[in-house]
Amino acid sequence: MIQTSGAKTYIYGSLAIGAVGGILAFIGASASWSLGAMVGGFLCFLGSFGGVLLWKYGYLIIPLITQRTKVVMVTDTGYEIPPEQDAIVKKVGGVFYASEFLGLKIFESATEKALEENVAYNQYFERAISNLKYVTKIAYMLYVEDVGEKRKMIETKRAEAQLRLSRERDKPDPDVLRMDKYEREVAHWDVQLNKLIRGVKPMGVIAYAMTTATGISKEAALAAVRSQASELRTVLANALNVEVIPLTGDEMIKCFEWETFYPTTPRELEESVI
Repeated sequence: MIQTSGAKTYIYGSLAIGAVGGILAFIGASASWSLGAMVGGFLCFLGSFGGVLLWKYGYLIIPLITQRTKVVMVTDTGYEIPPEQDAIVKKVGGVFYASEFLGLKIFESATEKALEENVAYNQYFERAISNLKYVTKIAYMLYVEDVGEKRKMIETKRAEAQLRLSRERDKPDPDVLRMDKYEREVAHWDVQLNKLIRGVKPMGVIAYAMTTATGISKEAALAAVRSQASELRTVLANALNVEVIPLTGDEMIKCFEWETFYPTTPRELEESVI
């Protein structure tokens, strides 16, 4: 397991600051200590706001913090996480190995395509990945979801996608690529909602890709894997017609731990990605 100060540690720290601020504000108010009340109120706001911000966007904020402070994290198995928290590094026999993870957001299903479309899709995918000169792992984790909660989530996501599409269309100079992306999102959620209405049991999918590079130094290995990940991101986005995003911080660490042990129940899996 990875022994790091992840998002939860920062969130708890923020909430602790907020609690201390609340106590100071209460003491200051009861003792007519205006300065203490002001400082306490500020700390309470800062801690509460920081906790919410880290809970929602910790995967973005924490890597920035560790990068600025040059914090290097080390696991109990000898793996190292650089300050950017965008890769996993380990030295084996004088050679450095570095791995990066990419998240895949899938908007289409093979069951929704005609046979000819699936055949063409598979052929294009095979031709695309045949140009890669290194080993790549693509992992899919599947689980059955709760129908009621799934429908609420789909309706919410569909409304959000429609709102983004509407705002982009209303711009004086709309971005065609962005509109296409939002239209595919809306179509994806429409298909998912229609499936639930027809009584099809919803299946959740979490997909990610992993690539590894080597180097004679840690810096060389990191540079190589980042170059590979950039190329892989383009190839997968075009071949699979999916959105590919680099994973950092806790999201990357979860995928790394899933390489050994994955969640055993749908609830554990959902809680790990929410």
